[in-house]
Amino acid sequence: MRWTDIEQIAADLAARHPGTKPLGVKPTEIRDRVAALSGFTDDPTLCNARILESIQLAWSDRAR
Repeated sequence: MRWTDIEQIAADLAARHPGTKPLGVKPTEIRDRVAALSGFTDDPTLCNARILESIQLAWSDRAR
């Protein structure tokens, strides 16, 4: 899984962190949580604010 796999990352975060309110999670925490996901193989330093925001919004959609 890479940073561009937004929907898969969001699904995995929702499954791994049920009950979490994604819009309350800091971008640095999102980065760390994504890097800790099983199957994530991308370089953790290659993300940017736009990618993290996209993940956060997709995760929020799944957490409803």
